[in-house]
Amino acid sequence: MADPSSYRPEPGQIPDSPGVYRFRDEHRRVIYVGKAKSLRQRLANYFQDLAGLHPRTRSMVTTAASVEWTVVSTEVEALQLEYSWIKEYDPRFNVKYRDDKSYPYLAVTMNEEFPRVQVMRGHKKKGVRYFGPYAHAWAIRDTVDLLLRVFPVRTCSAGVFKNAARTGRPCLLGYIGKCAAPCVGRVSPEDHRELADEFCDFMTGRTGTYLRRLEKQMAEAAEEMEYERAARLRDDIGALRKAMEKNAVVLADATDADLIAVAEDELEAAVQIFHVRGGRVRGQRGWVTDKVEEITTGALVEHALQQLYGEETGDAVPKEVLVPALPDPVEPVQEWLTGRRGSGVSLRIPQRGDKRALMETVERNAQQALVLHKTKRASDLTTRSRALEEIADALDLDSAPLRIECYDISHLQGDDVVASMVVFEDGLARKSEYRRFQIKGFEGQDDVRSMHEVITRRFRRYLAEKERTGEWTDEEAEPGGETGPVLGDRGLKDEDGRPRRFAYPPQLVVVDGGKPQVAAARRALDELGIDDIAVCGLAKRLEEVWLPQDDDPVVLPRSSEGLYLLQRVRDEAHRFAITYQRSKRAKRFRAGPLDDVPGLGETRKQALIKHFGSVKRLRAATIDQICEVPGIGRKTAETIAVALARAAPPAPAVNTATGEIIEEGEPDTTAGSPGEPVPAGAPEERRGQET
Repeated sequence: MADPSSYRPEPGQIPDSPGVYRFRDEHRRVIYVGKAKSLRQRLANYFQDLAGLHPRTRSMVTTAASVEWTVVSTEVEALQLEYSWIKEYDPRFNVKYRDDKSYPYLAVTMNEEFPRVQVMRGHKKKGVRYFGPYAHAWAIRDTVDLLLRVFPVRTCSAGVFKNAARTGRPCLLGYIGKCAAPCVGRVSPEDHRELADEFCDFMTGRTGTYLRRLEKQMAEAAEEMEYERAARLRDDIGALRKAMEKNAVVLADATDADLIAVAEDELEAAVQIFHVRGGRVRGQRGWVTDKVEEITTGALVEHALQQLYGEETGDAVPKEVLVPALPDPVEPVQEWLTGRRGSGVSLRIPQRGDKRALMETVERNAQQALVLHKTKRASDLTTRSRALEEIADALDLDSAPLRIECYDISHLQGDDVVASMVVFEDGLARKSEYRRFQIKGFEGQDDVRSMHEVITRRFRRYLAEKERTGEWTDEEAEPGGETGPVLGDRGLKDEDGRPRRFAYPPQLVVVDGGKPQVAAARRALDELGIDDIAVCGLAKRLEEVWLPQDDDPVVLPRSSEGLYLLQRVRDEAHRFAITYQRSKRAKRFRAGPLDDVPGLGETRKQALIKHFGSVKRLRAATIDQICEVPGIGRKTAETIAVALARAAPPAPAVNTATGEIIEEGEPDTTAGSPGEPVPAGAPEERRGQET
């Protein structure tokens, strides 16, 4: 591991101008390429104290053995040179997007004498018009089959074309009217090229012109009583409409745009792109990447734009590119895109309307792609086994932790404090074993005390279950009786055969947090006399693993499957905790005086409110009047009356504009105005982050 100070440039040696820099390792291999508005300021960030660097950046600068740079005139030139060098050197520490599949395109070979329509993959060729990408090749073939009725362009290979020209007989498509048969001279090269141009125009979204032309021709044929020709034109129109229906209209006609969405976590990111042409989604693609460097969403977007348009020119770069976050700075990227297209390109974040709605759809696709990628990775048995072994090695455990429990605390500004417990067995989530807790020992916000309480309660239950079933050591067994732990159905299952709650001990307890939370968990286990369960914490900021006996964290490699598994466990605990916290908060906000009536369910509550119109009128009603509600007996009516009498009436509402007291149940005629009524003496609404 190299010391960055050994190859740090001398002061004043680095120019204060735009440029591109390269870090090389001891074998002169380029391991990282970056660009900067000011090379001096950017490179100075890499040569600070290692403790202040992000772990991934720290790994890069300690792997490198030298740095070099190239000065350019503008930031746009820096962007272009950075893309060229990343393509040339394939640096290991740069973000590299991997196509989740090799997407097929619909291609029209306009560089040939007789253009051909075909499915193409891989590197794009000069002079070929591409449409897509499509999710499946069969989708392209279905579309082409419909369009060949109207635009009978050649689809055969060069060998088939030459053989037909030699024999003077076209292929089957030529006989059934789905090919103009240029191979036998039925159309001239000029007419066939015009057909190919019309095909391309239709695929780019200019559909109205051809439909109107065919409808006019059909009407003329019908007037001239050429009914067979009119019928063929009718079928052609139907084929075009069917081809158009395969791509739903999502934006206004003539809208050409690419929508890019990013879903990411600390280690990976998924990118989804929707290609909209002529207001229709013409293609979709996606990438997944490892985040091998500390990078923002805007920087991920910039790399995606380089990947998408680095080798594109002209109409392949759309007029509008919609993104979730803008690169910083955005001007060079926008200027670069404009140069690739040859005309203005708008790069922006959609804020409202149809484009914002479609962007949300793209974001959902990106999120699903990331989840699917993680699921595929987690479902691999070999990968899970390696992850458990890496965790055991990193934490110095005697064996792989086959059962891992993770705990997280969630609250909103100290209210509704709850905790979650999630369980992973053999690297997979065991949702039937999940548990959730309400913090009861104190009020307010204290994550450390909350963690201590939750661990204590969980493992106190475990010890109680162990004592109840007689699951103790050999020395505690009665003479002549069974020896060893009482396991299996008798020890770990209830009488009905279901697993008992808290019966299984984990080999590893993971807490969401750093050293204080880990110390609290370890102290709770020590107080209960449990010393055979390992404890660690995963701090979210830098993904550091904390152990109770160490002053410094354990930093797992970012490519480690063990770190990936710990991250999944921690994120699942956070999701489960915050879901429970939100449900409790929503239930508290919906609570009313009828909730305190024992045995009164939602159906009868609704019946009471519907009958009386409001809680105020129900409170004023007699027991006999309450009994008139269907399903309410006299005993229940008496219980309701007593509960409502005990409940304190709500504070009156005050119109802050007029000072008028508004009685409960009165309609609010000023809602939404500056004088909107508020409860007298009501505190300000709490605002805060959920944790």
